[in-house]
Amino acid sequence: MRRLRACLGAAAAVGLAAAGTTALVAGSASGATSALSNRWYAAAPYLMPLDNDPPDPAAIMDATGLKAFQLAFVLAPNGGGCSPTWGGTAAVSSDTAVQSVVNTIRAKGGDVSVSIGGYGGTKLGQVCSDAAATAAAYQQVITKYGLHAIDFDLEEPEYENTAAIKNEIGAAKILQQNNPGLYVSVTTAGTADGTGWFGKQMLLEAKSQGFTPNNFSIMPFDGGFNGAASQTGALTNFNQILQSTFGWDQATAYAHEGFSGMNGRSDTGEFFTQTDFQTVLDYATSHNMDRFTFWSLNRDRQCTPADNGGRTSGTCSSVAQNSWDFAKYSVKFAGATPPSSTPTPTPTPTPTPPSTGCKPAWSSTAVYTVGNEVSYNNHNWKAKWWTQNETPVASDWGVWQDEGAC
Repeated sequence: MRRLRACLGAAAAVGLAAAGTTALVAGSASGATSALSNRWYAAAPYLMPLDNDPPDPAAIMDATGLKAFQLAFVLAPNGGGCSPTWGGTAAVSSDTAVQSVVNTIRAKGGDVSVSIGGYGGTKLGQVCSDAAATAAAYQQVITKYGLHAIDFDLEEPEYENTAAIKNEIGAAKILQQNNPGLYVSVTTAGTADGTGWFGKQMLLEAKSQGFTPNNFSIMPFDGGFNGAASQTGALTNFNQILQSTFGWDQATAYAHEGFSGMNGRSDTGEFFTQTDFQTVLDYATSHNMDRFTFWSLNRDRQCTPADNGGRTSGTCSSVAQNSWDFAKYSVKFAGATPPSSTPTPTPTPTPTPPSTGCKPAWSSTAVYTVGNEVSYNNHNWKAKWWTQNETPVASDWGVWQDEGAC
């Protein structure tokens, strides 16, 4: 799995997910804050805070309602050693720049997760002596930023190194045990068959160590994909791999499965438009998948010209869009409704004729997924994606579709 290297400095990947709220308190950690719902960490898109013309997270939050960001990437130092850095160059221990970004997000009621690994660079699992030493290095990151969520992005070339993967999976298990409530996600390459040989070996390593993260996510891009149908096919196949590896039934496997896409033009010239994102989002919510994210917010804006001359960029999408169009799909997955002032709203569906009877009454405590029907204020309503405690009301960006009077 490749991720854009020219201009990107690193690659993308994965996340965290599921419903509920974590309770991790990071003691005296700098900037520690209360956790969000895990659904927000599951939906957090990637943001490189130090490279690729970082956008203002506060502006994205205001425009879309997004609350969580996946900061990328923590690596080993370029000069060697078992200590965490941003991108191999900026030591976490002395960082103030990323901490400022974290503070900005938290001041507006949001939070961050941190992704470790990515494509390229030297990973801590490759240089630390064992799983315990690798975990100790990552614990510095958790403590520094008061994290409630962390992502292990295990892809090439690291995932071809058996010893490194053993260290990373072992470290993930240690962190999960030592930080109660920590949301842990593992992301790896996607193929048409779900994931490749090295991805399957990584899953077997997790099984052998008795480690189960909140989800395993795949990245169905840069591998002969094009459009949503190829991606949902890969997700279906990956679900079968999870079932056969861990002995889960289909529903349990989906509850531990995640999607990490690439918005716009991929490194290899594949295209994933807003329509494709909506299709995959519908698949993820209808199958009760645990995570939906993408690489990256740095790219969630239009190039000039829009197609960027047929090139892939680290700072724009190479497709026609309004700024933060793709972030809105993350907000939808989290179960929130983007502000009505955001551009390019979905057209209001044509109301269906009045029905003769009312569906079960809407409940503020119930969880609804795509296709669920309820009644409220003498109208029937159908959910367009996952939601909880959102009152049915007609809105272009709303979760509920008005099906008429009852």
